[in-house]
Amino acid sequence: MDLSGVVWRKSSRSGGNNECVEVARTRQNAGLRDSKAPDAGELSFDDAGFRTFIHAVKSGRLDQ
Repeated sequence: MDLSGVVWRKSSRSGGNNECVEVARTRQNAGLRDSKAPDAGELSFDDAGFRTFIHAVKSGRLDQ
């Protein structure tokens, strides 16, 4: 997915320590990247994949 030219944003719940992810949305896709290293690459999802990812995060399935 081409995410060039998209607007990246941080959550309003992000603290001031710059330790968060940024999200970008297109009509049918979403991208995530590390706010500390935006040039290191990003994860990209179609809408269904993004919903699945967010559900996994909220449910704690990805906690270590």
